[in-house]
Amino acid sequence: MPACVGSAVLTVFIGLILSSATSSIIVFAQELMPHRFGMISGVFFGVAFGIGGLGAAVLGKLADHTGIAFVYHLCAFLPALGLLAVFLPKMPKPRVEALR
Repeated sequence: MPACVGSAVLTVFIGLILSSATSSIIVFAQELMPHRFGMISGVFFGVAFGIGGLGAAVLGKLADHTGIAFVYHLCAFLPALGLLAVFLPKMPKPRVEALR
């Protein structure tokens, strides 16, 4: 399998894995702000697609100047930004009331 086909296949799988977390992120944000489900969903998708579009433009411009290999190497380190999840607020445990 040529390298470009292999990287395209892996890119599709990586995209599917990353997008699988979207629903849990939205639910977490909605639990932080109850009674604002629509606003949270709208802001989440607006910001996500907006930043995604800007990021694609910036990475495209960077690839024009440095080469696509450099951009691939740079993007390989972007999931490390997920380590910032340590700073997310702690959610209180739900109280389970005994049924009578």
